Amino acid sequence: MSEFDFDTLLVPFLLTLFAGLSTGVGASLVFFTKRDNNKLLSIGLGFSAGVMIYVSFVEILAKSKVAFGVHFGEAIGEFIALGCFFGGILFAALIDRFIPEDVNPHELKNQSELEPLNIDSHSKLKANLKRTGLFTAIAIGIHNFPEGFATFIASIDSVVLGLSIAMAIAIHNIPEGMAVSLPIYHATGDKKLAFKYAFISGIAEPLGAIVGYFLLLPIMGEFSLGIVFGMVAGIMVYISFDELLPSARVYGNAHTTIFGIVFGMMVMAVSLVAFKI
Repeated sequence: MSEFDFDTLLVPFLLTLFAGLSTGVGASLVFFTKRDNNKLLSIGLGFSAGVMIYVSFVEILAKSKVAFGVHFGEAIGEFIALGCFFGGILFAALIDRFIPEDVNPHELKNQSELEPLNIDSHSKLKANLKRTGLFTAIAIGIHNFPEGFATFIASIDSVVLGLSIAMAIAIHNIPEGMAVSLPIYHATGDKKLAFKYAFISGIAEPLGAIVGYFLLLPIMGEFSLGIVFGMVAGIMVYISFDELLPSARVYGNAHTTIFGIVFGMMVMAVSLVAFKI
C-alpha cells in the first residue's frame, strides 16, 4: 500500500468521480432538450462502445495475460486470464439478473416506452412513475459500482487508459441520468428532486473506487492485477454489448451506431499508440 501516495490516487479518483457525476448531465438534458432528436446520442453511445470494446480486448485483457504469465507461463496465464474475462461477464450478467426488468436501466430504451411519461395522468400513474424513477436510480447505482471500480483500477495503472474509460462511461451515463430524472420529473413536476436522484445514483462510481482502494490496493500485485484486469475487461464488454449497442440502435440507426463504434475504436487506438511514442 505504501507505494501508492496521495498524488497517485487523486487523479484516478477524480476521473471516477467525473464519470459517475455525468448522470447529472443526462438529468439536466431532460429539462432542456427535445427527446426526438437523438442521433448525436446514438453516435455517442456507439463511440463509448467502440472505446470500451477496443480497449478491453487490445489493452486490458492483454495486461491480464501478461500479469498471469509472470507466475504461470504464457499459455496457462492466457487461459487463466480468459477465465477471469468470462467471470467478469458473468458477474455483470448476475447484477442484471437480480434487478427487476421494469426498473432495469438496460430495459428502458424505446421511445414508445418513454412516451407515456409525457402524459399528465392521474395520481396512480404519477405514483408509479415516481416509483420507477426511484428504483431506476437504485438499479443504476448498482450498475455504476463495478464501473467505478474498473475506472479507478485502470487509472492507477495508466492515466491515459483511465481517462479513455472514464470518458466512455461518462457518455453512457448520460441516458442513464435521463432514465432516472424523466419519470420523477413527470410524476412530481420537481426538477430539483429529479436531478437530485439522478445525481445520487452516479455517486456509486466513486464509491466503487473507494471500495477498490480499501479492499484491493493493500494486496495489489501481479496476480491480483491479472484477476482485476481480466474481470474489468469482461464487465466492459458486457456493458457494451448488452447496453450501449442496443441503446445506440434505438436512439439512432445502424449507420449512426457503426459510425460511432468505428470512430471510438479509432480514437482509442490512436491515443494508445500516441502516448507510447
